[in-house]
Amino acid sequence: MMKASDSDSNLQDTSECLLIWETSGKITVMKANLPKPVHESYLKHRRDLAWKIIFPVVSSSVLCIALIVLINIATFRDGGDVQRWADISTMWIAIPIMIGLLIVLALLGGIVYLLARLLNITPNYTALAQDFFYKIEGYVKRGADVAANPIIFLDSIGASISRFFGRR
Repeated sequence: MMKASDSDSNLQDTSECLLIWETSGKITVMKANLPKPVHESYLKHRRDLAWKIIFPVVSSSVLCIALIVLINIATFRDGGDVQRWADISTMWIAIPIMIGLLIVLALLGGIVYLLARLLNITPNYTALAQDFFYKIEGYVKRGADVAANPIIFLDSIGASISRFFGRR
């Protein structure tokens, strides 16, 4: 028979074997502890995080929620005037769109004005550019003719000789 200490040691050996077997098939991920940056801009960011980032976001969120609650109370309390608040909401939606469209209209007007000015200037310069390219076209045609003339001359001599001797 086994003693209690023998069974405990066997149990301990078995648990160690299981532990080794379980961990031998697993890949353990090493989590590196990277040092925090210590440069001045990072430290300033950490100091200003609460007051310049978190506080404005939270306060504007609370203000928006409070405004929504206030508008709902004013609108729906004692059979409030829903049509008036719908008109006010429509105005608040339409005003930014109208301002944006005014900016687009101003940009479009500026582009039309600049193109009208450009059309008064461009005919002179386009005529100069067109004359320049006509000259280049003439030079290219003359160069191509000069390059092709010897080949055409030799082909015509060969055709004349072939015709003279009766081969077609």
